Amino acid sequence: MKRGGELPDVRLAYETWGKLNADNSNAVMVFTGLSPGAHAASSELDPSDGWWEPMIGPGKPIDTDRYFVVCANSLGSCRGSTGPSSENPATGKAWRTEFPELSIEDIAASSHALLQHLGIERLKVLVGPSMGGMTSLSYLNQFPGQAEHMLSISGCAAAEPYAIAVRSLQREAICSDRLWKDGNYTDEKWPQTGMRMARKLGMMTYRSAFEWKNRFGRERQDRYPQQTWGMYFQIESYLQAASDRFIGAFDPASYIYLSRAMDWFDVTDGSADLDEALKNSGLQTACVIGVETDVLFPVRQQAAIADALSRLGAMVDFYAMPSHEGHDAFLVDYDRFLPVVADYFNKLD
Repeated sequence: MKRGGELPDVRLAYETWGKLNADNSNAVMVFTGLSPGAHAASSELDPSDGWWEPMIGPGKPIDTDRYFVVCANSLGSCRGSTGPSSENPATGKAWRTEFPELSIEDIAASSHALLQHLGIERLKVLVGPSMGGMTSLSYLNQFPGQAEHMLSISGCAAAEPYAIAVRSLQREAICSDRLWKDGNYTDEKWPQTGMRMARKLGMMTYRSAFEWKNRFGRERQDRYPQQTWGMYFQIESYLQAASDRFIGAFDPASYIYLSRAMDWFDVTDGSADLDEALKNSGLQTACVIGVETDVLFPVRQQAAIADALSRLGAMVDFYAMPSHEGHDAFLVDYDRFLPVVADYFNKLD
């Protein structure tokens, strides 16, 4: 592991769509955000909708009739891949906070090992939304010349103070829960209150004030009983319902490890600047997309990536989407995102 420590073995959960061609040259790797698993789209083996269902599939922007698409659950997560909730073979118990320090670089390196296992030496396209945008840059930095093209959405080269502050508060909320017990919580008694607060904080940054105003206004809620100091507005009940769905579905230690990895990441570590960090990437083209209302990964961060790649000789398309959906726009504002992604992929053949 980049920050020290090691894992005796690693399990990565992944899914694939489409077929690898004869010379293994049509592979697309999709890196995920913090919480999604490998199930990015439906398939015969799992017909349920994936987290990016409108984007991946036959005839869709990332067309599985043309490309062999791979999506892995990130190392350190809890959706099938090795992480803090996995068993430590030395103790027979969950790793929890004894899990080695996790970095974005480790996530990229483990994904590279997966691709080698699949016989893929060079990717046609790297795709990374949100935290996956960080992983994409790390992949380019660690494995230069092993990707021809990149689609980066709402990613960054390094987190800004605001994003670090938000994630710090999320971790504090979890660790302050009496059931956290210094990471020694049980599967039966998770720090649910802390996770609820962390998720609510996250949801507030994933969308924008414009959307909240237009979607909820000051409408009252009738979903939850109204008590003194209770929930009176629809925005409150929305955050409560969203956090309730998340509790129990994502391991608290995994949440902490992955969010901290995002804070620590800086692709320019060891380099003078972004140009030097990416100078050997070998990218031919890139499509870099940001969202004007994104407060977590401000659009200036995507502009900086696009500018650096352009200076290094790649043909770059840059879009600043005027979406009201904030950071999560790539998951919901498909009217804007689908045509742009489809147009980019259509240029690659």
